[in-house]
Amino acid sequence: MIDLKALEEDLREEVSKASSLSQLAQIKAKYLGKNGYITQAIANIKNIPQEERKEYGAKVNKLKEYAENLIRQREEEIRKIELQEKLSKEWLDLSIPLEPAYGTYHPITQTLNRIKEIFISMGFSVMEGPEVELEEYNFDMLNIPKEHPARDMQDTFYVNKEGYLLRTHTSPVQIRTMLSHKPPIYIIAPGKVYRRDDDPTHSPMFHQVEGLVVDKDISFGHMKYTIEVFLREFFEVNVPVRFRASYFPFTEPSAEVDIGCVICNGEGCRVCKQSGWLEVMGCGMVHPAVFESCGIDTEIYSGFAFGMGVERLAMLYFGIDNIKLFFENNIRFLREF
Repeated sequence: MIDLKALEEDLREEVSKASSLSQLAQIKAKYLGKNGYITQAIANIKNIPQEERKEYGAKVNKLKEYAENLIRQREEEIRKIELQEKLSKEWLDLSIPLEPAYGTYHPITQTLNRIKEIFISMGFSVMEGPEVELEEYNFDMLNIPKEHPARDMQDTFYVNKEGYLLRTHTSPVQIRTMLSHKPPIYIIAPGKVYRRDDDPTHSPMFHQVEGLVVDKDISFGHMKYTIEVFLREFFEVNVPVRFRASYFPFTEPSAEVDIGCVICNGEGCRVCKQSGWLEVMGCGMVHPAVFESCGIDTEIYSGFAFGMGVERLAMLYFGIDNIKLFFENNIRFLREF
């Protein structure tokens, strides 16, 4: 049998002489580690004669508990000593006047304000709506039928069975505006939206800005010019812009909008996947079915709509590669803005 009394005395002496946390960690490993003395004593209990095993086992467990408490107490003592030494070397003169620390707008707020300023200068108004939305406004009146995959529970946060959900886009604001205002309509709809996404480039909550124009004789050319002007104003360079045919239930024809990569200037990099282009928004001419659901005469009026992710534009504008940085409230990150 291992001499537990001698083991206890050696432990007590070594712990009392430990003067740093690293030394204490070595002692802990020596006695309580995987191959430590006390660990071996516990493993040896099965080899003790049956009549002595109970008493010996109780002593070993008592020694283990004693060792853990002894090391923990010494750890607290060393931490206090180190703190006192640190405080004796570092001091703060509270009589010295401090420079006031001024906060700044969050980078998402800065991006939203920048987007709004550009569109307001182009004659658009800013409209807002509820984040908890009716399924009718979020899907039905946008020509998104019941069987459309966008209505699947995997994509949408439903609040209850009464047709309420967390809006998946700010398009319901367009519907509410068309129901309450007569054309001409020139609006943008910024706000938070919610989807079941969570990875380095997506978040379950993010910000979107959608735009809507309804007037007489509005064409695809008007939409193309509006978007090109906005993108070049936003990125402050004459960035190349291209439109690719796409599909959205609420617009026809529809398009995805790409810009020349602002990271590599179109030469090809990891961000643009060596293509030289970056997708930044979707757009299209408002579908006649959407106008009809809102009571707008398609024989008189036409229009276009577009939508962009604010975090996406902010990541490109500020050169950020992980969307989660916007929501972690890391003060060092926020001070960069």
